[in-house]
Amino acid sequence: MKYNLFLIFLFLITISCSKRKARRPIQPKPSTTVYADALKKSKLINKKNDEKIVALVKNDSLNTYIQSTEGFWYTYNHKINSELPFPKIADEVIISYSIKNLNDSIIYSKKDLGIKSYLVDKEDFITGLQKGIKLMKEGETVTFIIPPYNAYGISGDQNKIKPNQSIKSTVTLIKLNKK
Repeated sequence: MKYNLFLIFLFLITISCSKRKARRPIQPKPSTTVYADALKKSKLINKKNDEKIVALVKNDSLNTYIQSTEGFWYTYNHKINSELPFPKIADEVIISYSIKNLNDSIIYSKKDLGIKSYLVDKEDFITGLQKGIKLMKEGETVTFIIPPYNAYGISGDQNKIKPNQSIKSTVTLIKLNKK
């Protein structure tokens, strides 16, 4: 009897030590084709927005636009021809700005947005304006045309700016406080 109990005990130990088989995930990761399709769609949306902006710039005979290497266009409404410095990282700028759609309909007026104090590249702000402000001197007013990937992107601002919407923003650099 003791011998049988010993064999049963040995058998149970042998079975319990076997390797467990890995289980498959309940919800497998999406295939790479999902990401490829999203990337393809995003590129198409960006291309269409860029085409709209180029058409707008070509049709605007009153202003001369400059295409930045950062992916936006801009024109000087009031340019200062002096040796004043440009804002650098961590400088404080005081600005007023407005946001319009590409048809010049006001989305947020200067009154809505008020005067903004901004630390260059140290605060979260509209990407296109973060880059554009560094092209301005104190006292200048510049209009930026910003594609969605440099503005509010695929989500919009959850209020008045729609997903994948290009914007026009007219910015006045009121004061530059050097670091």
